[in-house]
Amino acid sequence: MDRKSFLKSGHSPSLLSAFLYFDVSFMVWVLLGPLAVVVMSDYPMDAAQKANLVALPILGGSILRLVLGYLTDVIGPKRTGQLGMILTMVPLIWGWKFVDSLGELYIVALLLGVAGASFAAALPLASRWYPPQYQGLAMGIAGAGNSGTVFTTLFANRIAQHYGSWEVVFGLALIPIVVVFIFFSIFAKDSPTQPSPRKLSDYGAVLKQRDTWLFCILYSVTFGGFVGMSNYLTIFFNTQYGLSPVRAADFTTICVIAGSFFRPVGGWLADKIGGIRMLMVLYAVVGIMLACVSALPSLSVITVLLFVGMMALGMGNGSVFQLVPQRFQKEIGIITGIVGAAGGLGGYFLPKILGNLKQSTGSYTPGFLILSGIALACIALIFVVQNSWKRTWIGSGGKALDPAIQNSAVS
Repeated sequence: MDRKSFLKSGHSPSLLSAFLYFDVSFMVWVLLGPLAVVVMSDYPMDAAQKANLVALPILGGSILRLVLGYLTDVIGPKRTGQLGMILTMVPLIWGWKFVDSLGELYIVALLLGVAGASFAAALPLASRWYPPQYQGLAMGIAGAGNSGTVFTTLFANRIAQHYGSWEVVFGLALIPIVVVFIFFSIFAKDSPTQPSPRKLSDYGAVLKQRDTWLFCILYSVTFGGFVGMSNYLTIFFNTQYGLSPVRAADFTTICVIAGSFFRPVGGWLADKIGGIRMLMVLYAVVGIMLACVSALPSLSVITVLLFVGMMALGMGNGSVFQLVPQRFQKEIGIITGIVGAAGGLGGYFLPKILGNLKQSTGSYTPGFLILSGIALACIALIFVVQNSWKRTWIGSGGKALDPAIQNSAVS
């Protein structure tokens, strides 16, 4: 790839702004993942209740992404991003100063979903500046903002332990949100190719297309797997291996790093060899790793397995969004919200599957086996649909077509 050509083809300040917005939002979105094992000291929870607590922010993000996706097309990704950061401050202040019951904490958890909805504004802000041949890399760089998870898993429990209060973590999280809001407001800029505002009927038109649902399925596994694991692994390490809250979060950090920082690599490789090829390999890796995890081996072995599995999920996120903008060039705001919502739903169900099966069977093995089977099923799905994609809108293996040919194919 020609680095200078990539930089000249888009708007670097907006790309950086999209990354930072997504990064701090993701940090806030998964705040209750590592903190759940600390919150237990104030509000005792069984396995199913812990799963509910960490799943609710993902559910909230899934629902609100549709709203932010619509707003992105109506008022633009910059204004939508600014609104998203302002609204994110509400559950942070509530969690910091006013929560006094598990029921209220559930409400705060659901409201944290507005941070997860940042996906619907951050990615269009970046992608609309770049041509098809650089979509994978641009979306991968912006999407690497899921690295915000690393800051949460690394520092949240340490801060809670230092201050003797998990509530103070919510208060301190306001600082990076405010800083990024100022940076974003100054440097982010909507693309001059901003499409005209969409109507609600346009959502219906997109939802009628088969490929919309296919991408929803694929992304619910890659992104849903990443964010669901990011939120639940601290509980897993704490419960299965008896690690302290801080050490459990540290092991989660190791796994999260893989998924976060390899997302741009997945997008870049998808640009080079094709998103279809990438996804078939990555789903196979995820399926195999989770099948091995289901055996619940030693801590060192399972950390390696989860690291590789999370790396494949992160690269899969970048690979899916190498394909999406090519298929839905004119509806990128709408489709980002819809597919992002599906990814959130996948992340919501993952902790529920692991937590509820742990509660009912006493073991994590059945849950990981089910997740492995779902990943492997995606390979069959792609195998079935790839020929029709190649005939209509995509090149060999999922590479981008020439822009003129592509516009004709999807029109």
